[in-house]
Amino acid sequence: MKVCIDDKYEKKLILPYNLQWFADGEGGEKTEPATQKKLDDARKEGKVAKSKDLTEGLALVVLFLTLKIFMGYIGERMVGIFDWTIGRMGEFTMVNQSGLSVVAISSLINNAVLEMFLIVWPFFLFGFAITFLVTVYQVGWKVSAKTMEPKLSKFNPINGFKRIFSKDSLFELLKSIVKVGIIFFFFYSKLQEEANNLFILYEITLQQALSLVGEIILDVGLEISIIFVVVGLADFFYQKWKFAEEMKMTKQEVKDEYKNTEGDPQIKGRIRQKMREASQRRMMQDVPKADVVITNPTHFAVALKYDAEVSRAPIVVAKGEDYLAQKIKETAKENKVPVVENKPLARMLYHNVDIGMEIPPELYQAVAEVLAMVYQS
Repeated sequence: MKVCIDDKYEKKLILPYNLQWFADGEGGEKTEPATQKKLDDARKEGKVAKSKDLTEGLALVVLFLTLKIFMGYIGERMVGIFDWTIGRMGEFTMVNQSGLSVVAISSLINNAVLEMFLIVWPFFLFGFAITFLVTVYQVGWKVSAKTMEPKLSKFNPINGFKRIFSKDSLFELLKSIVKVGIIFFFFYSKLQEEANNLFILYEITLQQALSLVGEIILDVGLEISIIFVVVGLADFFYQKWKFAEEMKMTKQEVKDEYKNTEGDPQIKGRIRQKMREASQRRMMQDVPKADVVITNPTHFAVALKYDAEVSRAPIVVAKGEDYLAQKIKETAKENKVPVVENKPLARMLYHNVDIGMEIPPELYQAVAEVLAMVYQS
């Protein structure tokens, strides 16, 4: 198609374009919220809305807060291990001069590392537990191995370039720049604030110096972690919105899914019709066994059967309205089943008693009178 300006002299071509450029994709625009089935299928494949930044931020807050609380205990244990290691070095040096291999020194260092690990491992385990709980809180408990399955598409260089230069990658890059900026700002601010204390490090003991430096690091880490939690919360809500947008469906997709899960409405309608017809045929087969058919006489017909050995009260074996009522009456007459006209009773039975059920006690008297009249005739 071409866009033209029509003046009094001529039609001048301005811009050639194709309307197909602006056409929606197959099935139309994705405007419908995702169905529960699509969300469940995505969840099975490991596709959920979660924020790694929120998880990492909360884990860091808990880790730094725990270290700050137990910093005295950890510092004393670390200094004790350091003093013990340095004190044993002299003994190992003397023994080594008499022919002992360097393996002894390695054993000493390994023991020191093991002692340090035994001190810090509970804190890392606690941090892992917090990370796990935050992740479960975000996405719920669902183990999916599909995310670990190898996919050839991941090795496609074209797809790799698309991922590198995608909006998500640019957003992650922006977040990384913001986080680096936050770390630099707080670290620099803390250094300026603690400048006077840092200049006296050479005047204090090793234990005091380690305590001072450790306190500064923990304070900065805790402040940065709290900011990361705020950033993570914002990222979490963004990820929820982004996931909802990605999961949206077209109207045609919703219809197709409904057909696949619930069945084609037309087919289901035909199935229900067949079931009604089969039910009516079974019901009509019970009409000849009835003791009486009570009618309106034109709109309703209810067939009753009473067997004292089977039930305490008469049972409705068939009922119908309009055309079906006429068929019940015709079948009753063909099989010499008495047909009694009783408008109020027929209406009460039709609207209040289902097929195969006993009549309610409040209708005992009225039905008994009809049956007595039938049995006497």
